[in-house]
Amino acid sequence: MGVEPENTLRSFVHAEQAGMDVIELDLHLSKDGALAVMHDAEVDRTTDGTGPIAEKTIAELRELDAGQGERVPVFEQVLDAVRSPLQAEIKDAAAARALAEVMLRRDLVDRVEVSSFHDEAVAEITQLVPGVRTVLIASRWKSDVVDRAKAVGAATLALNIRRLTLEVVEQAHAEGVKVIGWVVNTQDHLRLVRALGLDGATTDFPEIRRAGRFTA
Repeated sequence: MGVEPENTLRSFVHAEQAGMDVIELDLHLSKDGALAVMHDAEVDRTTDGTGPIAEKTIAELRELDAGQGERVPVFEQVLDAVRSPLQAEIKDAAAARALAEVMLRRDLVDRVEVSSFHDEAVAEITQLVPGVRTVLIASRWKSDVVDRAKAVGAATLALNIRRLTLEVVEQAHAEGVKVIGWVVNTQDHLRLVRALGLDGATTDFPEIRRAGRFTA
């Protein structure tokens, strides 16, 4: 989203061409049950429309301009537009079942990792899709965050880099849980990723990966 309209096919193709390891996207359910790719629950910030995604059909969402003429994609379109591994974040917990159906139908366990702030969504997708890799996301958390991840079967924690401490990382690693830092958009944050020994980082700027090899 740092260089292209966020959550669009254009942005995902750019990320793939830039050589990123994984492409992250966000999922909500449309009024008619489609997996709409958008971050917010409302369309106002990222399109020329207004109102909640849940009150619009996918056809209505597709009429909106998501930036530079891009349309709001559905999850299946992203699967076909790029070949990269994906991290699909369930923004709306109700989307878990719909995502599970697509993953099972298209045999996506090896390609798609599922993340969410919602413990119940992570637990549900784990039950519905055998062998799925899951990530529990948190911006603010308490001392039980590692226990929460283990309770819902998440192999990875994605934590706010601004609040992440070595203590949490060491606790997670001791329990066999990986840690990803987000959002890493500066060289200082990239240095912190390496200093903390994180397993990965999420960024809005693909170019930071190339620059980081020499300056971080």
